[in-house]
Amino acid sequence: MANQFHYIIPLPPPETQDIFATYQATRQFYHEVQIRTQLQQYCAWYFTTAECHRQELEQMRSEINVFSWFRRARS
Repeated sequence: MANQFHYIIPLPPPETQDIFATYQATRQFYHEVQIRTQLQQYCAWYFTTAECHRQELEQMRSEINVFSWFRRARS
């Protein structure tokens, strides 16, 4: 199908194709770096939040459970 239109749309010279290939490779590299950086930041946030929740859970376990008093009163 692409060969049918070679008279209408001329192919770019080979130097231009090399420039576009280099640009595309560079763009993909920076995109990959950006995605990995975002993932690393998300993982750091997630681990920080999880540690905070673990500490809150341990604190809650050491507190007096007021709701257990109400359950015992009904039983």
